[in-house]
Amino acid sequence: MQTLESIALEIAPTNIPVLLFGEVGTGKKMFALRLHELSDRLERRFRSISCASLTPEAFQAELGWAETNKGRFALEQAGTGTVFFDEISELDAASQRNLLYALPDADGVPAPGQLTDRVISATTRNLEEDMRAGRFRIELYYRINAVSLRLPPLRERKEDIPSLAEFFLKKHCAQLGKPRLQLSARAMQMFLDHSWPGNIRELENTARRVVVLGEDQLAVAGLGVSAVETRATQPVETHVHSLKAASRAASREAERDLILEALARTRWNRRRAAQELQISYKSLLYKLKQIGVEESKTN
Repeated sequence: MQTLESIALEIAPTNIPVLLFGEVGTGKKMFALRLHELSDRLERRFRSISCASLTPEAFQAELGWAETNKGRFALEQAGTGTVFFDEISELDAASQRNLLYALPDADGVPAPGQLTDRVISATTRNLEEDMRAGRFRIELYYRINAVSLRLPPLRERKEDIPSLAEFFLKKHCAQLGKPRLQLSARAMQMFLDHSWPGNIRELENTARRVVVLGEDQLAVAGLGVSAVETRATQPVETHVHSLKAASRAASREAERDLILEALARTRWNRRRAAQELQISYKSLLYKLKQIGVEESKTN
């Protein structure tokens, strides 16, 4: 994401058409807005057009086309902001043809009646496969694809989860007038263990549920089985532990909680967590291995 941000800083001031690839919920519209905010078009309009299930007539209306006295369609007003075509792969053949007519040629200079907006498109599909199958116009693909960027799914960048969770908790606490919340160590571990098929959108919805319910363990119950629930479902052993063994088990559990809480506070920065716990970095790595926290989850 840091690489994408650096690319955004480079291309935002230009008028280059951008095509965003990514799974559902990876933040394609948010990234398009980011490009708009970084450009000199910030004070102008950002239009988002959802291409799914639009008829050719509805798509023409979204574009702002009007029929002329010669029976042709032309743009009523050419904007100078940003237009975002969400799920552009869902456009039918007629709408693809109309959009191709509305876009400037490769030199980027709009003819009278064409779009002057910065064009950003997004899709969850493989447009190259759609082109080979005849579902998407080749010339339209190359017109909207001067720069193509892939937004990675959340499961490929789990190191971002603590920061994102904190951001969404703060956001929804402010919106709902709730006191600021922080995830418990167990809830954070569940966040890191989850595969997030709905990506950032699912993460935000879960954070909102935490704020509404005010109880993170209840709110994240749908993400998987927590450590507490796992132990609760295991068969109860009938033999009696010695007091010394019980003491050692309780000590290990308390140590685990302290480590996870320190990692959560430091956004899973292991060196900072080791400093807070007043142990060496190597000791922390050893303890993480002991309590079953994979090293990849804290990288």
